[in-house]
Amino acid sequence: MNSWLQKRVLPMMNRALSQLGLAMRAGKVVTGDEIVLKGIRSSEAKLVILAGDASDNTKKKFRDKCGSYKIPLVIGFDRESLGTSVGKPERVVLAVTDQGFAEMISKKMETMSEVEYIE
Repeated sequence: MNSWLQKRVLPMMNRALSQLGLAMRAGKVVTGDEIVLKGIRSSEAKLVILAGDASDNTKKKFRDKCGSYKIPLVIGFDRESLGTSVGKPERVVLAVTDQGFAEMISKKMETMSEVEYIE
């Protein structure tokens, strides 16, 4: 592994996932397809995070829904990392429901190569 990746990207990844865990412990994260969709429709979701290994249909569904409701969407990590960060089994989709946490997490993710899509 090259040294730039070890020094810059991995700590950012870990910080973003740690902040996601902190948001979960604060009760500001919802998980699961239907619950996240409900949060998007009600504008309760401030940031949606979708696993990079989600199916193409799931990616399209959340891209379209987040685009329609103007909710920021991040596609990155894998379902195991997302689940571990919030203390649950594998998770494909999460929504952060607090604006402060959403901004903090998205700032960390903007600089990471692990994230394939940010809107």
